[in-house]
Amino acid sequence: MDSVRKEHPDTKLLELLVCPLTYAPLTYDAEKGELISEKARLAFPVRDGIPIMLVSEARQLEDKAPGSAG
Repeated sequence: MDSVRKEHPDTKLLELLVCPLTYAPLTYDAEKGELISEKARLAFPVRDGIPIMLVSEARQLEDKAPGSAG
């Protein structure tokens, strides 16, 4: 696999993006390089500063059990 540069997406672009399933706002997780849709429980990858807004590319978020550390 080629080395992947982690670039941050443009903040103005992030303000315009919404989840393609729920149309809910997204939050950016800079550490993981993902846009998070809490409502859809999906994490969309950001590659080279470009958000990949395809459901087929999204990662399902894990539900945290009550009382679990994390």
